[in-house]
Amino acid sequence: MISKKIGLVESIASKSNGLDDIRVKINGEIQRAYNYPKLTGEVNIGDEVVLNTTAVELSLGTGGYHFVISNLNNMESNFTPGGHIMKLRYTPLQVKVDAVEEQESPYHDAIEEFESLENMPVVVGTLHSMLTPFVASYKRNNPSKKLVYIMTDGASLPIYLSKNVDTLKNKKLIDSTITIGNAFGGDYECINIYTALITAKEILKADVVFVSMGPGIAGTGTKYGFTGIEQGPILDAVKKLKGMPVAIPRVSFADQRDRHMGISHHSLTVLNDIVNVEVNIPITTYEDEKLDVVKRQIETKELDKKHHIVYINNKNTEEDLNYFGLSVRSMGRNYQQDKEFFDAASSAAYYLMEVCDDSRRENY
Repeated sequence: MISKKIGLVESIASKSNGLDDIRVKINGEIQRAYNYPKLTGEVNIGDEVVLNTTAVELSLGTGGYHFVISNLNNMESNFTPGGHIMKLRYTPLQVKVDAVEEQESPYHDAIEEFESLENMPVVVGTLHSMLTPFVASYKRNNPSKKLVYIMTDGASLPIYLSKNVDTLKNKKLIDSTITIGNAFGGDYECINIYTALITAKEILKADVVFVSMGPGIAGTGTKYGFTGIEQGPILDAVKKLKGMPVAIPRVSFADQRDRHMGISHHSLTVLNDIVNVEVNIPITTYEDEKLDVVKRQIETKELDKKHHIVYINNKNTEEDLNYFGLSVRSMGRNYQQDKEFFDAASSAAYYLMEVCDDSRRENY
């Protein structure tokens, strides 16, 4: 199940919060690897490291890197005090975190006494690459509002792998992060989506929450076999806690696979078959021909009868990204190569600006 090799650290390309981008020599060949120093300790040039080489040998796009399992020159490390909730449970790399819900946590009572999200808007995406365009458009127009990002365990488990999060936090565009399930490394750790949403509302006083998995996604080409299906249960959770659920549809006219043309079959499956509540779905007013495709998909699946569809005239995505000096890529494509994909995420921000003001806690 795991392919392992020993490599020699030749150079360290970069270090950021919780992630080392290193180059290792394996059988005489220089290759790229990642090290999580909070898990596996610091590495230095000349160290021998044990590497998980599975994904690279399988030529995977998701998780397609070598990862340091341990440093043979720096084997010992100690956990930080506090907390007793385990993530990556019952694996050799299980980690201890200080979860918000714990009895010893200063936030325990706030979680226990929670009553309602009071219509707090929660935007739920599928791919991690939806995060940056949403944040750019929302924060450019609402610089003083608090934006909290909840990262699920649908893809990358360490939040440290996300260069998007690192960049957005450094630019002070994300106010706080929460990691849930077996994902870890956020500013706050929670056991599940319900307590994470409560944390965002009661502890972090969020004005808006964005939820998605971290970098990567697992898919199989089958109707239900993709990790982005989590969007449905998350939207249900938002509604259950009396929040405002907003779904970002996955839209593309650049993807060469028919099942992802227009509204992806992933989004159609979630919105038609998985989610159990009515949600808000912003749809960008694309060019006429492309918009006709999207409208036909909505009508065929009767999504307009099940959900609240709102068409948003949004031409500002690229300008919003450039305003903050942000670049985006998804499935290897940049904004110019896949505008509709990134516009869909940005339009969710403009949708909130249309319906959310000081009276948003009333019916909308």
